[in-house]
Amino acid sequence: MKLLNRYLAREIYASVALVFTALLMLFAFLDFIHELSVMGYGKYSLGYVLIFVALTIPGHIYELFPVAVLVGTILALVQMAARSEMTIYRASGASTMQMLGALGKIALPMIVVSFLCGEFLAPPSERMAQKLRLQAMNTQVSLQAFRSGVWVKDGHSFVNVKSVMPDTSLSDIDIYNFDETFHLQTIVSAKRASYVQPGKWLLGDVLQTRFDKSGVTTLAAPSQDWQSSLTPGILSVMLVVPEQMSAYDLYKYAKHLKENKQQSARYEIAMWNKLIYPFALLVMMVLALPFASYQRRAGGVSVMVFMGIVLGLVFHFTGRLLASLGALNDWQPMVSATAMTGLFLVIGVVMIWWVERR
Repeated sequence: MKLLNRYLAREIYASVALVFTALLMLFAFLDFIHELSVMGYGKYSLGYVLIFVALTIPGHIYELFPVAVLVGTILALVQMAARSEMTIYRASGASTMQMLGALGKIALPMIVVSFLCGEFLAPPSERMAQKLRLQAMNTQVSLQAFRSGVWVKDGHSFVNVKSVMPDTSLSDIDIYNFDETFHLQTIVSAKRASYVQPGKWLLGDVLQTRFDKSGVTTLAAPSQDWQSSLTPGILSVMLVVPEQMSAYDLYKYAKHLKENKQQSARYEIAMWNKLIYPFALLVMMVLALPFASYQRRAGGVSVMVFMGIVLGLVFHFTGRLLASLGALNDWQPMVSATAMTGLFLVIGVVMIWWVERR
């Protein structure tokens, strides 16, 4: 049985690698075509385009993992069934539960790789890609939450940031400080702000306006320290969308929003997605198992692979739709993140039951 399991693992890994190669080449080509439309701005030449596309590949690897595992597993199982190898496998005494156990062991290394990629490889790679693109095009991130920029609540202060530079330093920043009774105390305006150490920023070209009982006083200074819980990691959400951040960064930012009584549903859903997404690979394996009963009269291998692609795309896009609906309607973040994975697990179990019943 161990020999058969090793052979099954080799077939599945080879098929998943083949599907992965095809999908990554397709998505990299689409990214390349998209970037050609902005090539030539500033120093954004063909070399920078190629580097940008290469840096976005880890993000595609993480996103496409469930689709590649589903299609690759279906391809391997259908080909083995067409060669009557699955019949031999079952004739050797392998039950459905034993096959599920074998698929679980095969999925485990891929689950670990998917988690490591999504947590440690894809987020910094995506951030590097965006910074490279911005620096090459000699631009800065324009924050369009409002016409006046993005507003962030930080304790008893409200911070208005006009733009974030690629190195996460700030430009054109206004800080409105209130007391505990919500009376405005000071307005600090600065042309730039650089992160010095945890909890501390250095403001440049500062103009401070103070309001008290004696009147309004204004003080200009070349620099000034600013104590704040904001960090470059929190501000990096302005360069990278939540779905491309690590679970740890999402947790920190969602916690920051909650502490300041702001909406955090989108970031909590993205965090739970990051934690649950790798285990979707095991669900894809369960969903692929019924295809092991493939018979030639049921259609060609290409038909089965096409069905796998359709299922994978439905899982990918419907999962995103549920996450967006959860953020809009303030659904329970964990439920929004796990609903699609749970639904596909149920579908897989029902398909296995139906095949076994036949």
